[in-house]
Amino acid sequence: MTSVDKPTDHTTEPSADADAKAVTEAALFEAFGGLRGMVETVLPGLLFVTIFTINKDLHVSAIAALAVSLALVVVRLVMKDTVKHAFSGVFGVAFGVVFAMMTGNAKDFYLPGMLYTLGLAIAYIVTTLAGVPLIGLILGPVFKENLSWRTRNPGRKKAYAKASWAWGLILLAKCAILFPMYWWADTTKFGWVLIALKIPPFLLAVWLTWVFLAKAPPPIDVFAEMEAAEKAEAERKAAAAERREA
Repeated sequence: MTSVDKPTDHTTEPSADADAKAVTEAALFEAFGGLRGMVETVLPGLLFVTIFTINKDLHVSAIAALAVSLALVVVRLVMKDTVKHAFSGVFGVAFGVVFAMMTGNAKDFYLPGMLYTLGLAIAYIVTTLAGVPLIGLILGPVFKENLSWRTRNPGRKKAYAKASWAWGLILLAKCAILFPMYWWADTTKFGWVLIALKIPPFLLAVWLTWVFLAKAPPPIDVFAEMEAAEKAEAERKAAAAERREA
C-alpha cells in the first residue's frame, strides 16, 4: 500500500513503525549475510582451532579451514545464492593460511583478520568524522537511497553516524582484547577467545544499527524517483508529439 492509500489517523502509526522496523531488519539481514553469513564467518576459524587443539598440526588445520571455506562457496554456487559473504570468507582464510605457513606460527592464521578488523574500525570512525559514515555507504544501496541521506535526509544521516560510531568503537574494543593476547597467549587459548568474540560484538553492532535506523526517518527511494521522472518525461514528450500532429 502506498503512502497515499494509507489513512492518516493515529491508529496506523504502530503499523507504520512496525513496517519501518521490518524493512530495516530485512536490509540489515541482506547486507550482513544473516545467520548463514555468520556461520560462514565462524566455521573455518572454528575448524582450524579445533583441529589445532587436538593435534597441534598447523598444516592440517590450515588446509581443513581453507577446504571448508571453498566448500561453502561451492554450496552457494550450486544453490545459486549470492556468494559475496562466502568469497570474502575464502579470501580471509587464504590470507591467514599464507601468513601462518610463511611464519610457521599458527597464531598468524588469525593476524590478517585482526588487521582487517582494526582497519575497519578506523574506517568507521574516520568516515563518520568526515561526514560520510561508512555504514551509510554500505546500507544506502540496500535501502535504494544511495547517498540521498547526506543532503536530503539529515535525520537518517544522524542515525548512520550513530551506527558507524557504534561499529567503530565496538570493533576497537574487540581489537583491544585480541592484540595483547596475540603476543602473550598460547595459540589454543588465543584461538578460542577469538572465536568466542566473533559473533557477540557483531550482533551488538547490528542490533544498535537496527535501533538507530528504526527510529530514523524513512529512506528516500531514489530509484523510484528516477523512474517517476523518466515516466513523466516520456509522457511529456508523447503529449508534445500529439500536439504537433494535431
